[in-house]
Amino acid sequence: MTTIITGIAASPGISIGKAFRMRNPDLHVEKTTITDVNAEVLRLEEAINKAKLDLEAIKEHTRLQLGDDKAAIFAAHLLVLSDPELIQPIKEKITVEQVNAEFALQEVAAMFISMFEAMDNDYMKERAADLRDVTKRVLAHLLGTEIVSPSMITEEVIIIAEDLTPSDTAQLNRKLVKGFTTDIGGRTSHSAIMARSMEIPAVVGTKTVTTAIETGMVVIVDGLDGKVIVNPSDDMIKQYEKKKANYDVQKAEWAKLVNEKTVSRDGYRVELAANIGSPDDVKGVLENGGEGIGLYRTEFLYMGRETLPTEDEQFEAYKTVLERMEGKPVVVRTLDIGGDKELPYLSLPKEMNPFLGFRAIRLCLDMKEMFRTQLRALLRASIYGNLKIMFPMIATIDEFRKAKAILNEEKERLKEKNISVSGQIEVGMMVEIPSSAVMADCFAKEVDFFSIGTNDLIQYTLAADRMNERVSYLYQPYNPAILRLVKMVIDAAHKEGKWVGMCGEMAGDEIAIPILLGLGLDEFSMSATSILPARSQISKLSKKELAVVAEQALTMSTADEVAGLIRSIL
Repeated sequence: MTTIITGIAASPGISIGKAFRMRNPDLHVEKTTITDVNAEVLRLEEAINKAKLDLEAIKEHTRLQLGDDKAAIFAAHLLVLSDPELIQPIKEKITVEQVNAEFALQEVAAMFISMFEAMDNDYMKERAADLRDVTKRVLAHLLGTEIVSPSMITEEVIIIAEDLTPSDTAQLNRKLVKGFTTDIGGRTSHSAIMARSMEIPAVVGTKTVTTAIETGMVVIVDGLDGKVIVNPSDDMIKQYEKKKANYDVQKAEWAKLVNEKTVSRDGYRVELAANIGSPDDVKGVLENGGEGIGLYRTEFLYMGRETLPTEDEQFEAYKTVLERMEGKPVVVRTLDIGGDKELPYLSLPKEMNPFLGFRAIRLCLDMKEMFRTQLRALLRASIYGNLKIMFPMIATIDEFRKAKAILNEEKERLKEKNISVSGQIEVGMMVEIPSSAVMADCFAKEVDFFSIGTNDLIQYTLAADRMNERVSYLYQPYNPAILRLVKMVIDAAHKEGKWVGMCGEMAGDEIAIPILLGLGLDEFSMSATSILPARSQISKLSKKELAVVAEQALTMSTADEVAGLIRSIL
């Protein structure tokens, strides 16, 4: 009997094949009393060291296959295994309660996992997944049980799992794993992000695939519409083979646009850029026809390590990106830590509402030496390409002026030391706080450009945490309030002869693109794999006609009305 299961489309594409049901190893733990606590602590330490060796190998494999920013996940796992806040309580439980290492590990880890999972924050929930992954690995070594690795797969399959841990996903063989589907997870989970990087179709968050599917069953994973079809009929297989062939033809058509400019049907030129997290991502940008980098998230340089990156380490990263882009614009966002991104080694105090707290430019203006180090590295690298510097989370003009003043001070100091600095560096800001959108006419007189960060702008404008499932219905990119703010920013910039980009998810959204084109957005920055579909879409649209449609959208009352309007013309 055919069953259709719905989930979250995490990675586009369609795969048809035999299921491979990944089962967790038997890690059942019994509580036992021990007499030699020192020997038991030593057992724990040996298991941790074995797990570290596993993770070092996985990290290196991931670095070679997927790049430094994906490998940083496993650097973070290694930090977990060195974290005294986790390890010390386990040792104390062994010593004080005289219990076996397996039981102590499981009890302490379960406490931290449940604590992380209770938080209304996707980042912390992902930390729970990381901790579960690490714990399972140490536990397997303590129990002498082998963890089944996806790297052991020897034939073409579609993986069915409750969840794929980061270490599982990193070991997937793209030639054999044609797709995967999981019970849990979302688009922002590590496994989903890696699947998109590896171009493996994936549907996550189905809740039931592991109960409905066994190894050997024929399965279709539709990563375009978020569906999993179990035991499809011959007719359904033919239907999806056709859909897959059409998608492959579409991808081949998009590929022809790699070296083309982005021009609307009526000759209006815009720039399609990419968002990146590390120098290794540049390859994907160029392969997908990126005309620049609209957002280089520099925080990945700071994450997954125990200390701040040095000036020289940062300089080499920025220089590499600028050189590889060969004169194409590169917008580098200065350090944006806080909210859902933490640096444990900074030991910042916990906050009730970190998204509205001590983060991004606020942190940098307080920790000035850290900020100056990054700015010096950027300035030194500027002579190797077309650098643009962008400050995040600007709420007031004073903040922008202070940040730019520090940048200018560092520029003068370098010149005094006869260190070359480009004279063509544009300095701009993120517009992600409603106050800066409302005051865009004043900011436009002082900045060289704006980049609208819609992910935060939407949640701040509608007062809805985008990580909170209960209010996720309020995360509305097409809400007329958001569109009006975007228009205010674009109009204010253009009045002063400045350009405007957008680097949030909205920039690559097929419903939003026609509106943004109509409003006059100059640069769209998105994930690299979205560039060619966006270029194809824009080539079929008339900017002049969409200007009228955009004005109509601004007068509407709801996001659904706006979406309906755009769908009616596409």
